[in-house]
Amino acid sequence: MIDICKKIGRKVLGIFTLIPSLFPHRVLGKLIYYTAERKARALNPKEGLKFLFELDRNLYPLQGTLAVLLDTGLHTKHRHTKYHDFFVEHINPGEKVLDIGCGNGALAYDVAEKVENVEVLGIDLSSGNIAVACEKYGRQNINYIVADVLEDGTLTVNHFDIVILSNVLEHLPDRSIFLSKVWNKVNPKRMLIRVPLFERDWRVPLKKELGVEWRLDSTHETEYTIESWAQEIEEAGLTVAHQEIRWSEIWAEVVKDVS
Repeated sequence: MIDICKKIGRKVLGIFTLIPSLFPHRVLGKLIYYTAERKARALNPKEGLKFLFELDRNLYPLQGTLAVLLDTGLHTKHRHTKYHDFFVEHINPGEKVLDIGCGNGALAYDVAEKVENVEVLGIDLSSGNIAVACEKYGRQNINYIVADVLEDGTLTVNHFDIVILSNVLEHLPDRSIFLSKVWNKVNPKRMLIRVPLFERDWRVPLKKELGVEWRLDSTHETEYTIESWAQEIEEAGLTVAHQEIRWSEIWAEVVKDVS
């Protein structure tokens, strides 16, 4: 009986493997849609929504993967949202920049290339990220190292004018404490921070209410409301000098609260 089930399973799997090649994209898309619609409508509204939101959750990372492949290694969001420009425009010539959680180095490279006489140090906990950054986004005025900003003894006070935190805070617990510690250790003139907004779409709170993964990334500790963002900055003893809401994100320049 087990052998029969295995044979049937292999045949079914083979059929599903062949389906994408048997139908044009549009036809296959309609088949998938009508199948999902029929399933969702057969359920009560709560379960139907949960079913559709689970599909959405599974498709989102696949879309991201293909977006990276489309631009041969760099997510298309970099050119669509132009968030690099915000950082470049808020850094002055000759300043020294610490990019914490620099990832693959694409942002650090743009800063180093477009701001005159700037020096950039990109740090990341991932040796894989740093290897990619060194290979693809190296310049004479950039250094990349694997480091923890709070543990590395080479990151001294008054050495950097700017700290960049681009889509980093949301991955961390105790964010206000982290910000305060980084400021006290590095003592920059200002921080340039980019974080995602929870308030980006009505489906986000509904997903959360229904118990479906609602975050843009499952490693996010939080995604911000305007109020939670302001509270964390205040708790860190900092103040927002400039803020923009773009692409469902907060882009901000933060300074020390001297009041």
